[in-house]
Amino acid sequence: MRRLLVSTAAVAAVAVAGTLGVRALIGATSTAPGCTLGHGPAAVTLEPEQAADASTIAAVALRLGLPNHAVTIALATALQESKLYNLDYGDRDSLGVFQQRPSQGWGDPAQLLNPAYAAGAFYSHLTRIPGWDRLPVSTAAQEVQHSADGSAYVQWEEEARALARALTGEIDAGLTCQFDHAPQPRSGALATAATAQLGSGWRDRDQTRARDWATAEWLVAHAYVYGVVQVDVRGMRWTSGSGRWRPSQSSATAPSYRLAPVRSR
Repeated sequence: MRRLLVSTAAVAAVAVAGTLGVRALIGATSTAPGCTLGHGPAAVTLEPEQAADASTIAAVALRLGLPNHAVTIALATALQESKLYNLDYGDRDSLGVFQQRPSQGWGDPAQLLNPAYAAGAFYSHLTRIPGWDRLPVSTAAQEVQHSADGSAYVQWEEEARALARALTGEIDAGLTCQFDHAPQPRSGALATAATAQLGSGWRDRDQTRARDWATAEWLVAHAYVYGVVQVDVRGMRWTSGSGRWRPSQSSATAPSYRLAPVRSR
C-alpha cells in the first residue's frame, strides 16, 4: 500500500531517493509532483492525491460549520484507514478514504468513492456521538469507525492536527505543492468541486482571514488535479513551479487563481 511520507530529515531523504532516484538515474530533469506540510526536518510530504483528499475532508467540515477539532478527528481516521488515498478496495467491502462499508449503511460504492460524500458521511456519524467535541481524537475516531483496534488512531494525531491547522486556515501558508508540468486545465470541474466542498460562497469577498486561507489552500491542494498554476491571497502568492508561498505585489486579499494555458490536442 502507498503510504504517507512523514517527518525527520532521514526519512525525508529516503523518501526522496525512493521516489526520484530512478528519474535521476535516467537523466530526467523534472520534479515529481508533490506537496509539503510545514518546513524543515519536521515537514510532512504528501502526494497530490493525499493533499487533495485531505483538503476535501477539511473543506466539507467548513461547509457544514463544524469546528477544527472535527477536521483533526476525520484526518486522523483517514490517515489510519487509507493513508489519505481514495482506495477502491479494502477489508471485506470497505472503500474510500475512510474505508466505509456499503453493507453497513454508509452509502453505495460510487458514493463512498467520492471523498466529499465520504467525509460528509463521517461527519454525520461523528456529530451524533454525545459530547464528541470534547472527546480525545482517537476516542472520537473509534466511536465512529468501531475498528478492531481503536488504539491505532493515536499515532496520527500529530500529523492530523498539523494538516487541520493548515487546511482550515488556522495558520497561513501551511501547505504547498510543486510540479513542473501542469495538466490540462479544468475550469468547470474546479468550480463544481469547490462549490460542492467549500460551499456556494467560496468566491465571496470579505471573508475572514482563516476562511480566505482555507480556500487558498484548497486550491493549492487541488492544483495538480485541475491545472492551477498560481494562487494569490492576502498579499501572498503560490506558484506551481516554485512550490512556495512568497510575498506578492497583489493588493487583493480574497483568494484568486490562474489556470495553466489550454494545450492544443
